[in-house]
Amino acid sequence: MSNSNPIYRYYTLSNGLRVVYKYAPSVVSHLGITIDAGSRDEKPYENGMAHFIEHCIFKGTKKKPYYRILSRIDGVGGELNAYTTKEETVVYATFLNSYYERATELLSDIVFNSTFPEKEIRKEKTVVIDEINSYEDNPSELIYDDFENLVFSRTGLGRMILGTEAKVNSFSATMIQDFIQRNWFTNKMVISTVGNIPFDKFIRLVEKYFSKYPAKMSSKKRHSTYHYTPKHIERKRDTHQAHVMIGNMCYSYRNSKKVAFSLLNNILGSNAMNSALNMHIRERYGNTYTIESSYTAYQDSGIFQIYAGCEQHFTQKLIDMIIKELNSFRNKRISQSSLFRGKQQLKGQLAIQFDSNQSEMLSIGKALLNFGRVSDMDENFKDIDNVTVKDIAQVAQEIFIPENLSSIVYN
Repeated sequence: MSNSNPIYRYYTLSNGLRVVYKYAPSVVSHLGITIDAGSRDEKPYENGMAHFIEHCIFKGTKKKPYYRILSRIDGVGGELNAYTTKEETVVYATFLNSYYERATELLSDIVFNSTFPEKEIRKEKTVVIDEINSYEDNPSELIYDDFENLVFSRTGLGRMILGTEAKVNSFSATMIQDFIQRNWFTNKMVISTVGNIPFDKFIRLVEKYFSKYPAKMSSKKRHSTYHYTPKHIERKRDTHQAHVMIGNMCYSYRNSKKVAFSLLNNILGSNAMNSALNMHIRERYGNTYTIESSYTAYQDSGIFQIYAGCEQHFTQKLIDMIIKELNSFRNKRISQSSLFRGKQQLKGQLAIQFDSNQSEMLSIGKALLNFGRVSDMDENFKDIDNVTVKDIAQVAQEIFIPENLSSIVYN
């Protein structure tokens, strides 16, 4: 693979597994494996499987029992962790530089040699079901999944990552191995690192511990057929606060309008205190504690959401004010000065995010997996700077159409 960006270096093993590397002069290093398999790749009867595998992957390999895995990195002051999204499973470690080989060997063993003992699966079911119940007790989080299910109904993107208690109880080692066999491919995996190790030395470690696994190739590209119909749902829940979600289907991460909408979303309702929603609703009226918007892009679609919590008697007024705010972006172009300030803010937030070596390690693994290369900060800033007032107006007019918005209210 050509290396057009000197900040990041790339390598591809003979089995198709790709590597992205960045040197960081720190006493702590970060290493991760991003796998192109998430909850949207589950069959309906497997809902929750990708996340369940994330839990069970630490429960024993052909070489190590679970207690050796759990103490291998944590026992030397590091951290071993994993997470699941709709489209990826990520296993990663943070450690002192002197333990680079230990971390590399451990991650390769976990990803390729996990045995998923039935005894450990039974124990982990209890843990995951407790996680599901805890999640369902938190309406400010659960409403996000309910809304995705509304927008992406009858597709993998609409199913909750955690799954359901009944589905989790049905899982077996055979089902786990079947999911992995169908969805984990060496050319759909990326090893990423940000750390204090010479590139050539790191590649020798990767070759030593990962090249022995046979190539398993796939050309899969996800694409679902979406039949989105705006809906408005109200659900009774025993909560003091009302929880409101408003939004729409949006652009995929391959869409050329993604950057413009990311910038618009940040101006509208990022977690910064000067967002339009925060300034014009929370600060002006004081009737909502939390109000923010988010934009999540997937391979073939995306979702835009506004979440707010308020006193129940204020719910309809809050919804009306949110719609008014969205219409103001549709009907009136923002000024050049507002656009400039928005760009500076978004660039600053990206820079702060990448100031964390761990965040960068995770980000570059996903970037190489999805785009075949990593954009550096200057490229990201250039993309943001190229957004025009006209671009912002266009995406606002497309996504903020009132008739295309859906809503869910818990009260």
